[in-house]
Amino acid sequence: MTQPDYQLLCAQVRSFAEEDPHWLPLLSNVSALIMDTLADLNWAGFYLRDARTDEQTLLLGPFQGKVACVHIAFDKGVCGTAAAADQPQLVPNVHEFPGHIACDSASNSEVVIPLHASGQVIGVLDIDSPLFNRFTAEDSEGLKAVARTLDEVTDFSGLPLTK
Repeated sequence: MTQPDYQLLCAQVRSFAEEDPHWLPLLSNVSALIMDTLADLNWAGFYLRDARTDEQTLLLGPFQGKVACVHIAFDKGVCGTAAAADQPQLVPNVHEFPGHIACDSASNSEVVIPLHASGQVIGVLDIDSPLFNRFTAEDSEGLKAVARTLDEVTDFSGLPLTK
């Protein structure tokens, strides 16, 4: 499998943001770009903080793939763990991850990277594959670069961090 050019991916994210940095079109296009660029994926998208509740909850955001879970509590599943710990999660076999949430039973590996705004976790970039061990440390590092680029260029101002 050919390794994606993550520097090019970051440049494309910046280019999309130059047209419009608003989180909705930007994250929509980035999820499509990731789905098109990385091989062997069945889901690529975002979960964003849901400020309508007093609890720390992630709400389904723009994505490419099958129907997905709508709400994920911080510290639940791979996405919630990444958000609560503010740490990327590289999971070779999701079935061995304690508390894994099976939104799509076809997913077997996953990588999740936190996103930030105003110094706080605003959400996560979530990518799933039907292959076991699909994601490498290089993928995780490359996707962290994509997430940091999103942190820098995305206008999250219409997405409140707190109730």
